Amino acid sequence: MTSLAFDRRHDPRGRRVLITGASGTIGRALGERLTRAGAQVVGLDLCPTGDESFPVIACDVTDDDSVTSAVTEALELLGGLDVLVNNAGIGGPAPAEYAPGDEVRRQLEINLLGTWRVTAACVGALVAARGRVVMVASRMAVMQLPLAAAYGASKRAMVAYADALRLELGTHVTVTCVYPSAVRSPIHDSTKAAGLSLEGMSVYEPLDGVVDAIERSALAVRPRRDVTTTRKGAVEFFLARHLPALTDRIVARTLAARVAGGAFDGAALAAGVVERHGGRA
Repeated sequence: MTSLAFDRRHDPRGRRVLITGASGTIGRALGERLTRAGAQVVGLDLCPTGDESFPVIACDVTDDDSVTSAVTEALELLGGLDVLVNNAGIGGPAPAEYAPGDEVRRQLEINLLGTWRVTAACVGALVAARGRVVMVASRMAVMQLPLAAAYGASKRAMVAYADALRLELGTHVTVTCVYPSAVRSPIHDSTKAAGLSLEGMSVYEPLDGVVDAIERSALAVRPRRDVTTTRKGAVEFFLARHLPALTDRIVARTLAARVAGGAFDGAALAAGVVERHGGRA
């Protein structure tokens, strides 16, 4: 899936980059990488740690005024914008069989609407610079896993938003979606605490590979529309897009094996799944 055109990159020196979720695992690593390469990087994060190697502005992506203020400050610091990386996101337990509650709304508000707010605030600067938007989506945007419906739905909707943005701004702005699998980070803590860990259903991948893919997408002279981060991810992406029924069967068999092995025993939110598979609630 590589190409010489894709591998050709803009010189990162002086390139103006804004990263959301910049104090988290992926955002910080990306910001540090680009800063070392000479890019001009500013981050947005709900809770900046203060020890990042690049400026990070406090921003609540669920709040219109906070986004407007933070993006205005970031663009003033950068003097314009060449690349927006929408990386901010959260996960959490959210089985599809239950009515949507606060957890579902929180994930949709941050993963989808937060991305939308920040992007909309940056459109003028991106158009002026003939810039680029990179969406850090997820393998779950195309291949849903059980017990995490809100995350998959929010990331699939994020990709749909990216598709609309590409059509509207495509004369001046390129839009790429990157599809990592799972990276070890605090994003998985609440799911694990609820007894719904996807260990065994999702294989963790190296952080460096994910950062590589995002960096290539941000700097490529001719960026791709969709970018996977591993060979396994490329296979999963192909199967999910072209053979979805087969993908469903593979995931369903894996879920059944996990239930039979007692992986969800005692997890209240998985009680229905366990019961329907004839396991122990």
